[in-house]
Amino acid sequence: MAESELSVAFNDISPQAPTHVLIVPKVHFPNVAELAINKPASVSDLFILAGEIADARGLVGYRTVFNTGAEAGQSVFHAHLHLLGGRPLSWPPG
Repeated sequence: MAESELSVAFNDISPQAPTHVLIVPKVHFPNVAELAINKPASVSDLFILAGEIADARGLVGYRTVFNTGAEAGQSVFHAHLHLLGGRPLSWPPG
């Protein structure tokens, strides 16, 4: 769907919003904290790609989310950013 030198993005198979894209670094770290310590440029790249996807899809607002740890809902232990949009998003989340 979208790709940069450091990241790849694809639609979530269980979308929680009309736009629900996973943006995944090409290097493996189990969570964003470890990714930030070891490859900070990869964290920036995730957000740059998220912005490009949001612009391409015409989103006027969107949410980005990292889940860290099973208690927070992380089920795949490879750092990844969720991009959600296309509908009003309530606060606080789930």
